Amino acid sequence: MVLGALRMTSVYTGSLRHHNSVRIYTQEEGRVTRLPYYEGDAVRAGDVILELDGTLLEAALRKAVAVRREAEANLKRLTRLVERRVASEDELLRAQTTLEVAKAEESTLKTRLGYTRVQAPFNGMVTERMVESGDIVNRHAHVLTVVDPSSLITELEVSELLVPHISRGDTVSVRIDALGNIDFRGVVKRVHPVLNPVTRQGVIEVELNPVPEHAQAGQFVRVTFSTEALNRMVAPFAALRRDREGEFVFRVHEQKAERVAVRSGRRLADQVEMLDGLKPGDQVVVRGFLGLSAGKRVTPVDQQEPAAPTRTEGVYGSG
Repeated sequence: MVLGALRMTSVYTGSLRHHNSVRIYTQEEGRVTRLPYYEGDAVRAGDVILELDGTLLEAALRKAVAVRREAEANLKRLTRLVERRVASEDELLRAQTTLEVAKAEESTLKTRLGYTRVQAPFNGMVTERMVESGDIVNRHAHVLTVVDPSSLITELEVSELLVPHISRGDTVSVRIDALGNIDFRGVVKRVHPVLNPVTRQGVIEVELNPVPEHAQAGQFVRVTFSTEALNRMVAPFAALRRDREGEFVFRVHEQKAERVAVRSGRRLADQVEMLDGLKPGDQVVVRGFLGLSAGKRVTPVDQQEPAAPTRTEGVYGSG
C-alpha cells in the first residue's frame, strides 16, 4: 500500500452554449415599425434593432409638457401673490404639488417613449427573430435574441470526488465531436458552490479559450479533467479479489497470506483506491493466486526480474 498523490483523469460530456445571450423583450405595446436584423446578422452595441410606433405616446408627451409649463407659470404667479399677501400659503403649496405631479407625468412618458426604440446591448449576432415589421406586439413580448458568438461555454455535472480538486482558471482538454479528434483548450470559468444532494454532483462551467473556428452552440463536447487527489491510499489493481462475501486482498504477514476484507474506490489504470481495510505500508499479493489461501506461505518476487529473490514492497507471489 502506498499513501500519496493519485492522478485522476475523468471525461464528462455536455453541450456548448453562448456565454452571453440576451432575449430582447418589448416594454411597450404597439406596431413594429422597424426590425432591420435577421438571424445570423451581426449587430454592434447601440444599434437600433427594434422600433415601435410611438405616435400616441408622443402626443401624450406633448400634452404633459404643456401641463407642466402651465403649472410652472401658475406657481410663479402664486409666488408673487403670496409675497403681496394676496394669496394664501395653502394655494402656493397646492401649486407646487401640481407642478411636481406634472413633472413626474412628463418623465414617465419620456421613459415609455424611449422604450419604443430598443438598442443592441453589445456587439453580437441575432439568433432569433420572433416577429416581423408591421406586427402588433404586446408588452413583454419576446422579439429577438442576441448572442456573443466569441464566447462559448459548457456546463458539466461532475462527481463530488472531483469537485474539490478543480479551481477557477484550471486548463482542461475539450474535444468537439463535430470538429473531429482535435483537442481544444478550455478554461474552468466557474465552480458552483453547492452540490446536488440527490446525485452528489456539482456543476462546473468550462469556457473555450480561444473559440475554435466552426464551433457552434449546441455541439456535443467531451471535456477531460486531469487532477491529483492527494493522500489517497492505493494498491495494485491486480491485488483486489472478489467473491460472495465481497472484496478482499491477501495481505502478507510474517511471510504468510492473510485474507483482509477491503472497500475499494476509483480505479485508475493499474491502481485502485483503497477506502477501508488496509493501512499505509501493508504488503499485498498481486499474482500467484492459484491455490492460495489464508495462512499459506508466500515469497517475494521482483516485478522486473522474476528470478531474483529481492524483496519489493507490495509485490508478492504464492509460495
